[in-house]
Amino acid sequence: MHDAGTTEFVIGLNAAIVAVSGKSPRILVVKGNDRDELDGLPFGPFDPARHRTMETSLRTTVERQTALHMGYIEQLYTFGDRGRHKVPGDSGPHVVSVGYLALTRMDDESSRRIAAAGAEWRDWYAYLPWEDWRQGRPPALDQVIIPALSDWAHSRPAPERSGLLPSRRSRLRLAFGLDDFPFDEERVLERYELLYEAGLVEEAVANGRCEDTGLSSPLGLQMRYDHRRIAATALARLRGKIKYRPVIFELMPPEFTLTELQTTVEAISGRHLHKQNFRRLVDGAALVEPTGETATGTGGRPAALFRFRRKIFNERPAPGLKVGGRGSTG
Repeated sequence: MHDAGTTEFVIGLNAAIVAVSGKSPRILVVKGNDRDELDGLPFGPFDPARHRTMETSLRTTVERQTALHMGYIEQLYTFGDRGRHKVPGDSGPHVVSVGYLALTRMDDESSRRIAAAGAEWRDWYAYLPWEDWRQGRPPALDQVIIPALSDWAHSRPAPERSGLLPSRRSRLRLAFGLDDFPFDEERVLERYELLYEAGLVEEAVANGRCEDTGLSSPLGLQMRYDHRRIAATALARLRGKIKYRPVIFELMPPEFTLTELQTTVEAISGRHLHKQNFRRLVDGAALVEPTGETATGTGGRPAALFRFRRKIFNERPAPGLKVGGRGSTG
């Protein structure tokens, strides 16, 4: 029984499930029965009567919705902002979601099962296109995003700002690498939150923060509720984590070429890496070892095959691929 005015809560569980196919980072999305319904991450309520842990509950939900058996998984963050699941006439319990990052490998068999379940792999950068710097600085940054955010930042001070919080202009410089600040590929969530607060993404319209984005075309694909924010959080976590943990190999097949490894790292980091510098980085990190075999279907000379060197866990506490300095693309 609840006192008058007491808010009821439901704990939901979301999974940002990531794979890499070819040169594309993929995220697994589900659709509703309505063909016009937005993409969403696999999501379901936590039922402690049926599942001892939230992770077990999430794995069951994901398998039911997508037919995918998840491997590597870690908890991201708890999302509980008011309005995050806002729908017209909504008077139900407030949904607090616990987000997870999961990494997996794509193959033909699992892709068929996923498609039969009504789920789909989509390019991550379809939702966050300003994060893909592999072909250079995205034109939308200078043509649309920075001008619109600059107008918003200079329009008026944020009403909730106190003397201890950075100004809108300071947040903009830090998040997007303006003036003397380098572009930091890990500030994915900060960039998305600025776009949301400025009313430049469709989710802000759906949540009643503004009537219209004022843009001629949307900045990336909209997702249900705040699922795009959760996806941005997952990308930020993964970009940071590959530098100090060997999680990139959760996305690789057991045997791979160094070119395939570089392509996967580029897909996640969102920037091009110089081939020889990357090879020296891999050699210095001692994360891989040759299998003695070669791949013949590379379009050129046979390429040596490598595998993850698991002995690294016994040699140092934080093995990862520190892919250059922040803001660097080479």
